[in-house]
Amino acid sequence: MVMSSLLYTNDIPFHTIYLHGLVRDEHGGKMSKTAGNVVDPLEVIDEYGTDALRFTLLTGGTPGNDLNLSLDKVASNRNFANKIWNVTRFIVRNLEQVSKDDAPAAPWDLAAAGAREQTATEGDGRSAPDEEALTGADKWILTRLSDVVQTTNRLMNGYQFGEAGRQIYEFLWGDFADWYVETAKVQLEEGGGRAWTTLNVLTYVLDQTLRLLHPYIPYVTEAVWQQLQEALGEVDNGIEPAAEPALIIADWPEPGAAFPEAAASWERVRELVRGIRGTRAEYNVEPGKYVAAHIAAGDLAPFMTSQRDTLIFLARLDDDELEIATHVEAPEDAVTVTVGDVAAYLPLAGMVDVEQERERLTGELSDVESQIERLTNLLDGPFSEKAPEDVVQKERDKLARYRAEREELRERLETLA
Repeated sequence: MVMSSLLYTNDIPFHTIYLHGLVRDEHGGKMSKTAGNVVDPLEVIDEYGTDALRFTLLTGGTPGNDLNLSLDKVASNRNFANKIWNVTRFIVRNLEQVSKDDAPAAPWDLAAAGAREQTATEGDGRSAPDEEALTGADKWILTRLSDVVQTTNRLMNGYQFGEAGRQIYEFLWGDFADWYVETAKVQLEEGGGRAWTTLNVLTYVLDQTLRLLHPYIPYVTEAVWQQLQEALGEVDNGIEPAAEPALIIADWPEPGAAFPEAAASWERVRELVRGIRGTRAEYNVEPGKYVAAHIAAGDLAPFMTSQRDTLIFLARLDDDELEIATHVEAPEDAVTVTVGDVAAYLPLAGMVDVEQERERLTGELSDVESQIERLTNLLDGPFSEKAPEDVVQKERDKLARYRAEREELRERLETLA
């Protein structure tokens, strides 16, 4: 092909060739009709959709290595496509919640947010928003978006297409859908300018993320993007639809707003919520139950106080029994959740039935100690000499895990003493 092109056109047909490895079955075996492990892409498309298979193939491998094609992974990526639809529907449903009266006097250009000078962009009179109008969560997601755009561009320029797709996946599902959209529900409840700003951020981040995902998931992203733009055009609320008629010809994103200090502060809020959720899970607290909390936030106390409603909603904290201050006296019989220099004390009284929890943990400890005794006797006997080394090592690893679990259970029982 190269020689023919040089002969007839005096030019080469391409300057770069991207080679990928073999597509193998989920166990790493080479596909063949004899082995009966061939995966028919047309059958996979019929069951899971074209975009799910395309995204799996594009993100499932790394340069220089073969790709193991798992149908479970294809199904997972179909769920990812469903997540995109669900997020879009949530935003579209809330567009009518605000009006032009809630919008700022001058149209906003979120791509210009974070610029040193709050000046109008050329030609359309749009300006960067006043940073005071953005919440900590707004600044966090805009900063994360800027980071993922920069990372994606760098990876794509280096032909690391799989890793670039994985980065976008983690951002949309892990950061945007699981955290910012949930926080947005609290901010939308405030109505007025706060709700308008939140919807502006939601539509902007989704728009930019769909542009990043379009090479990987072209059909779903185009359909979703068109739905979003149509909804924005029908609702006269001051949030403008994109200028381009189709996603496939829309401008590629460039790094935009970045608020590193505010983003770092809100990241502490997210870590604290994770810690509280983990503690609730450890003590089997009912998901819908609101619990008391005393938070010693040090220098972050003002910021944590501004996020009070978000903490209540995300961590299921009791508003009447939530204390946020620079310094807090640790109450007795409380579980401590520490995130850097921020500590949250969760009183056990009211959160769990102490006597019932003590009985449950005692029973678990008894079971663990029985397993430790059994494995210790097994490894001290002839088994260690007769069994294969890898089998013996598995039992040793299992014993180590049980011993670690025993220590954790003892610590939790001491807390309940």
